[in-house]
Parts: sequence; C-alpha cells; structure tokens
Amino acid sequence: MSELSKNKIKWIRSLHQKKHRDELGLFLVEGEKMVQEALDYFDTYVVCIAHTSEFSCSTFTGEKYSVSTKELEQISTQKNPNKVVAVLRQFTAPNDSIDSSLVLAIDGVQDPGNFGTILRIADWFGISRIVCSKNTVENYNPKVVQASMGAIFRVQTTYVDLVEWLTQQTVPIYGALLEGENIYEQSELPAGILILGNEGNGISPEIIAQITHPISIPRFGLSESLNVSVATGILVSEFIRRNPPIPVK
Repeated sequence: MSELSKNKIKWIRSLHQKKHRDELGLFLVEGEKMVQEALDYFDTYVVCIAHTSEFSCSTFTGEKYSVSTKELEQISTQKNPNKVVAVLRQFTAPNDSIDSSLVLAIDGVQDPGNFGTILRIADWFGISRIVCSKNTVENYNPKVVQASMGAIFRVQTTYVDLVEWLTQQTVPIYGALLEGENIYEQSELPAGILILGNEGNGISPEIIAQITHPISIPRFGLSESLNVSVATGILVSEFIRRNPPIPVK
C-alpha cells in the first residue's frame, strides 16, 4: 500500500477531462459498489485504486493507494465521494455489422445522465450493443459512468459515422418520431436497430432518411415530449416483450 503523491493526484485529476481520457485510454470509476463490481468481474482493466480505510480490496494485486477523505475529494469528480476511486483502461468494441439482437443507435444525445440511463436500460433488457453518432456524449464521461450503475462494463458502445453505418445494415431500422406509427399497434416488431435522437432536436434529418419503420409512443396527456431515456425504456420494453431473450439466472 502506497501513499498518493502529488504527481499521482495530478495524473488522476487529469482524467476528469475528455482530452486526457482519450490520450491515455483510461477512465475513472467511483464509489464502493461500482469499483467492487469492476474488481469482481473486470479486474484486468483496473490500473490502480485509491481508497480510504473504509474500503477493502485485499485481493487486488495492482497499484493501491491509501488516501484520506480530503485526498479522495481532490481526485474525485463527485461532491461527496464514496470511499474509493479506481482508474480503468478503456474497453474496445468491434465496429462491425449487427447480429440478430436489438441494437440501439444514439443520434446526438448530449446529457450524460440520459446516456448513462440508456446504458442501464440496455443492460437491464439484455441489449449488448449501442452504436452512437460521433456527436453523442462520451461514454467514459464520469457522469455517464456513474449514471450507468455498472452497465458501462457490460454494454459495448461504438462511435461511428452513423449515416454511413446505417446504410450498410439490412435489418429493420426503427426511429422514435412523434409522427411515427403507434408501437403498440404494430402486428410485428422484428428485432433490428432502434434510433433515439437528441434531447432538443430529436433525430437529425439525415438519420431520419435512413429509417424504414417510424414508430411512436401514443400520447394521452398534454406533454409535448418525453425524456429520451424514458422513451428508450418504454420502446425497448415493448421490443423485448415481443422478442424475449433468454433471461439471465
């Protein structure tokens, strides 16, 4: 067990910024629950851990640093950090065609909380892959990681030229549009690609042109729109109800 040097503090703090995460291929995971999950199932990606005396990681053989609460606050991105901060290597995801499963395509979602929640929804429903436009918020943004509640470890996220990628696909391409057809009235919903758009502007026109099956959630009240992560949960739930995967036991 080592003490955290000023240089190491500076190095960890640099990962608060996207440019340094990109340069180093690293990202931060914070909090007792998520770091423990990383240690239990993804320990080969863990580079180092800085923790207070309240957190135990005796089985981890990599770099470990004992820190005070004040030092933890210095390296954390949270206002009230919880016992531990870990540095992990970024995962690589294949940039290839999809399989027979439902894949989410994200077009320009900007809010980290929304995107982290979408990751969590995908994980809950057994969706293993999300394909994003290059202007979508970074999946290793600390707020995305935190909101994903561990889904970041299990759902592959790829950033591509979304128009080009969609033109290469041969499966149904669904798009969540206000003027789309009622999802509950569809006689069939074969698995394919489900596109979700930006919080304020929705799906961009060039992506709309690639949609083969525009769908919508019926509205019964007066609200003009749904939060993108809420809409994702509703739509994915209906797709999975129609095409149930084998549940994890």
